[in-house]
Formats: sequence, structure tokens, C-alpha cells
Amino acid sequence: MNLLLAFAPFMAFVVIERLVGVPAGLAAGALVAGVLLVRDLVTPGRRIKLLEIGTVLLFGALTVYALTNDVQWSIAAVRLRVDAGLMLIVLASIALRQPFTLQYAREAVGREHWHSPDFVHINYVISAAWAVAFGVLVLADIVMAYVPALPHSAGIIATAVALIATMKFTSWYPDQRAAKRV
Repeated sequence: MNLLLAFAPFMAFVVIERLVGVPAGLAAGALVAGVLLVRDLVTPGRRIKLLEIGTVLLFGALTVYALTNDVQWSIAAVRLRVDAGLMLIVLASIALRQPFTLQYAREAVGREHWHSPDFVHINYVISAAWAVAFGVLVLADIVMAYVPALPHSAGIIATAVALIATMKFTSWYPDQRAAKRV
């Protein structure tokens, strides 16, 4: 559940961007990301997470850029920047040997599991699955931004399928690994 809450800034961005416009959507994403970061700072037992730091920086930088430059990004073009940034955050977490899901998973299991090779492996696999999903989103955004002849619904369907499949995989995979151990 906490992992899904981590994507709240992206959901806020999509909703506000549709209703008000790109700069307001980016600012909403930055605000929600900031709130999640502060929540983790002040709540006992919670720690700041790489995804939240990256999200604040991503939305903050894009908001400042959009407000200080006369940019006329299409919805697909701004989503390309947001989704590419998210994919880079996830890939960076893996490269830094701290897959982003590990920080959320540690809040849900006892400390005795944190350094288990299987626990760490599961989080690398799930983080990689999210990186692939965000890669699909980036490709869908590229198609929607630069191939206007293709129906816009194709990109939306690809995005929805990638996200739903990865959410299901995220809940299925740890149980699958546990069943194999038994």
C-alpha cells in the first residue's frame, strides 16, 4: 500500500494537468511529493525514500522550468519528461544498490528479513519490473508525442496495461517466491 501511495504525486499531476494545465499539474505533483517526504521525516519509524526525494526533485525542477520558460509542451511531451524521470529514478536506485521497493518492503516486514538474500533479490526483481513498466510508458509517450497519426488510445492502453501488470506482479511475485521456498 505504501508503494502505491508513493505514486500519488504522479496521480495528482495527471488529474490537475488535465483539469488546469501543465504547470499546475507539475506543481501539484511537487506539492504532493513534498508532503510525502515531510510525512516520512516527522513520522516515527519511517525513513525518507529515494523515490520520494527523486520525485520532489523531478517535479520541482520541471515546475520551475515550466514557470520560468515559455514552454508549450503537449500533454504527451510533458508526460514523456515525467515518465522518463521516474524511470531514471528507479534505474538509479538499482544502480545505487538500493532498489526503490526495498525501502517500502522494509516497512512491512521484520528487521530479521532485511538482509536475507531472497528478500533483497525479490526487491531487485520488482524494482526492475517497475523500470520496465516505466520504459513502456516512455515509449508510449514518445509515440503519442511524435506519431500523431496513431490513435491516442493506443498509448493510453499501453500505459494502463503496463501499470496494472506491474502492480499485479508486485503483489504476486513475493508470494510466488515464498511458495517455491516451501
